[in-house]
Amino acid sequence: MSVSNTERIGFIGLGNMGRPMASNLVRKGSDVIVCDVHPGPVAVLAQLGARTGRVADVSAGSDVVFTMLPTSAIVEDVIAGSDGVLAHAKPGSVVVDMSTIDPLVTDRLAAQAAARGVAFADAPVGRLASHAERGESLFMVGADPGVFARITPLLEAMGTTIHHCGGVGAGMRTKLVNNYLAIISCQLNAEAIALSQRFGLTLEKTLDVIHGTTATNGQLKIAWPSKVLKGDVAPGFTIDLAHKDLTLIVEAANAVKVPVPIAAAAREAFSAARSRGRGGQDFSAMVDVLCDEAGIERPRLR
Repeated sequence: MSVSNTERIGFIGLGNMGRPMASNLVRKGSDVIVCDVHPGPVAVLAQLGARTGRVADVSAGSDVVFTMLPTSAIVEDVIAGSDGVLAHAKPGSVVVDMSTIDPLVTDRLAAQAAARGVAFADAPVGRLASHAERGESLFMVGADPGVFARITPLLEAMGTTIHHCGGVGAGMRTKLVNNYLAIISCQLNAEAIALSQRFGLTLEKTLDVIHGTTATNGQLKIAWPSKVLKGDVAPGFTIDLAHKDLTLIVEAANAVKVPVPIAAAAREAFSAARSRGRGGQDFSAMVDVLCDEAGIERPRLR
């Protein structure tokens, strides 16, 4: 599918998710200018036909600027810093942040953008880097209806599922709720499977039983059999990123006075895994971490 509009697109942040998403925009016909602190992915996009530049160049030369960056502090600096996106953005342009950050930062950035006559949307991403490569990402969008309609063709070039979750900030908050359940499920699964192996149960039969009851969940039924349970802990979504998101979840919940004790406990389990040098592994590897600590053989499907 080619992109149906003629807007000039900026893309800042070409990491594991940003690079394939920007690549899909280029392949599907968008005029794209990209920027990243690392030259490697910039060169990859240039080979595909993207233009390259600094943050100021990207902002001044774009009608819609996407950011896909690792932390709240970096997002705020890149967008609202003294030489950031808003300092060079044209009135009437749109900034779309696809990072996963503190929703209060999202709110603050949206207000600063509005003061400069720039629209703002948050569109954090669901699914994995492998989905991004295939143009199958899921987006949770917070935006005014008119802005949502404007950016939808661009999101369709990068993904297959787009949810308009509400006004600005609703996408980010939806992402935190979603990741809360996904990451907590990972920790619960790790503990349950480790216990099953200590009991001497057959992994295959244990899974058969779980998947036939309400105890089942998508992580255990869909993701784990193709990841840790077959011995693959190469990162799709790392333990480090899961820890970061749990921290955002705990802090965002505390800000609105919602207690999340399970999230806090799970975060410390992920902290322990990181302290053992496992932060770069896929978050399904939490079961290996737990089994190693308990002296249990790592569970593997035959």
